[in-house]
Amino acid sequence: MLSWWYGKGLIARVQIIKKRLRSVADVFSVDLLIRTLFNPFRQISADASGNSFPDKVRAFFDKLLSRVIGFIVRSFMVIFGSVVILIQVIFGFIILLFWLAVPILPILGFILMSIGWLYNG
Repeated sequence: MLSWWYGKGLIARVQIIKKRLRSVADVFSVDLLIRTLFNPFRQISADASGNSFPDKVRAFFDKLLSRVIGFIVRSFMVIFGSVVILIQVIFGFIILLFWLAVPILPILGFILMSIGWLYNG
């Protein structure tokens, strides 16, 4: 039992934690968001097809506004995604520590019970 727990079982637990972390990283796609941070956000019509100066100025400001909105939305998602990934790393580490400690806990409980630390009677 202990050889499985600290061998194949531990390796399987680490693989599960890695898979969950990859899944969360894929959902937020932080690397893609950073690469496209200043790209326009759902730009519908910022075409400078008109030759007049007001058309070109309007298209410039439409594109600028679209890029600012894209930057704000992507920045928020990068920050939120990074926080969620950090929380996943912390919980994965805690789960791994519990996995390592579970076989020792009954022995520790018996020792503490024997010395009277758990019972004040």
